[in-house]
Amino acid sequence: MQAQRDERVASAIAHWAPRFVGNGVDYGDFQRVTSGVTTWAEWLPAWVENGHMHAELARTAEQRGRTRTAGEAWNRAALSYHFAKFVWMLDPELYAEATKLAVDALRNAHRHLDPTAERIEIPFEHGTRLVGNLRRPGGDPAALVLLIPGLDSTKEEFFGWENVFLVRGLATFSLDGPGQGESGLTTRIYPNYEVAVTAALDALADRDDLDLDLDLDRVGVAGVSLGGYYAPRAAAYEKRIRAVVGISGAFDFGECWPTLPQQTRETVAYHTGAANDEEARAKASELNLREAAPLVDQPFLSITGRLDRLIPWEQTKRQADEAQNGEFVLYDEGNHVCNNIGYKYRPLAADWLREHLS
Repeated sequence: MQAQRDERVASAIAHWAPRFVGNGVDYGDFQRVTSGVTTWAEWLPAWVENGHMHAELARTAEQRGRTRTAGEAWNRAALSYHFAKFVWMLDPELYAEATKLAVDALRNAHRHLDPTAERIEIPFEHGTRLVGNLRRPGGDPAALVLLIPGLDSTKEEFFGWENVFLVRGLATFSLDGPGQGESGLTTRIYPNYEVAVTAALDALADRDDLDLDLDLDRVGVAGVSLGGYYAPRAAAYEKRIRAVVGISGAFDFGECWPTLPQQTRETVAYHTGAANDEEARAKASELNLREAAPLVDQPFLSITGRLDRLIPWEQTKRQADEAQNGEFVLYDEGNHVCNNIGYKYRPLAADWLREHLS
């Protein structure tokens, strides 16, 4: 007889399957790994072990010269390592170790599946650095879409998301900004995320060798979850952005605090450096668009699902309502980031940006 799962594990299993599978985790893996987890402390080790299994499959395929198989296995390993530490704040050292495993695994996936993919390190404030992955579709200079993760999503989650844009002729730059992914090991969340976007665009513009691949006069941005706040926030102040998509973003993150899961609250505390729940809520309240939203004069598409349990859909609608050129799309059956209907929101976001950057 299986032991009863603790509340955090039960919540994760109940709500996360669409997100995991939609980003490339095998559904069989999700069922098998989660079936053996009863406490939150067991979550990270179980998913790391699953990552090791896929990494070993990748190495075996490499030895046999099966490069595509190896690349696909490395990407599954990266996703397992990433989701192992997703909003898992019990041990910062294990969190950092899993982050590094995810980064290395995705670099190996790129080596086989997209050798032109490039890791770019960006000098940032106080001697820190941000990191992003640049991928290009080839051919004529392409418009660029900055892909912005959320509270604890990272560029290692975005390989499949990037492909949606690449097949439409758009280049992608997936950015680990302040408090995100490997950049988050040395930086904290910035409410004024535009400083990170400006640093990223400056770094790309300084690369003369990218002129044949990128058209930096046509830059769009798409953010998911907390990235759905960061994207319009950046567009308000960084006018090199020509079009913006935000998915399930908050207008005022602090207003969402009372109904956020405990894992999410703890992750906010970790990535803001807050000492307790009260201070974390105050930090979350700094993430709002009250002054910024009216300054968003670019075309802006705001998307969410009515069933979002993290960010009420009215929060995302308010973003579009208060921007100068906002459009709002609400999927009645959609959950947070509409991960349960990725086949709807992902093509919409990519097609809309391609049309507005053409």
